[in-house]
Amino acid sequence: MTNIHKVIVSLFTLLAFASGSSFAGVEEDVAELQREWEKVKYQSPTAQHEKGFESLIKLADKMVNQNPNRAEPLIWHGIIESSYAGAKGGIGALGHVKSAKKALEKALEINPNALDGSAYTSLGSLYYQVPGWPIGFGDDKKATEFLKKGLAINPDGIDPNYFYGDFLFKNGDLAGAERALRKALAAPARNGRKVADDGRRKEINQILEKIAEKRK
Repeated sequence: MTNIHKVIVSLFTLLAFASGSSFAGVEEDVAELQREWEKVKYQSPTAQHEKGFESLIKLADKMVNQNPNRAEPLIWHGIIESSYAGAKGGIGALGHVKSAKKALEKALEINPNALDGSAYTSLGSLYYQVPGWPIGFGDDKKATEFLKKGLAINPDGIDPNYFYGDFLFKNGDLAGAERALRKALAAPARNGRKVADDGRRKEINQILEKIAEKRK
């Protein structure tokens, strides 16, 4: 496995973007898309992730086409395509990451507050996890900007605090990372999101364990 392949695979094990506290006002088909993503991400064997996310991309495409003026399907398109890129790995995954980025940017143009600002958080996560130039578009300055915008909209949410904490951890700010991650752990449970919440808390605790190891 090449170094680039390792980077792509490792970074996208974290690209499990969740999308806010509820689906109030959003069509049931989008809620169903969310539930199916959660099943693939957190309840299916890793070996089945690529196929599962690939199928969901097709469904997300259909929903985007049916709802061209809605931000929510575009956000989920970005989430799913990013997840597919992580499962796929390798240089070929970067094309899907760029497609996810475009979907999230378009969602921001339509409604930046949709799904509790998830497009900001998702874009921020892409910017710090994707390799920088000349391989990809990674940029820590832009990551900081977008992650903070996501936090401004949803300051107590599990996802914006998790991704900000992970970003700080990767940049060596252990104290800041721990504060953000513990705030993420204290986030209120999301209605109908137990699978995602449980999976996210597991990821948070894994980083906290790494922080503790580094401090020894």
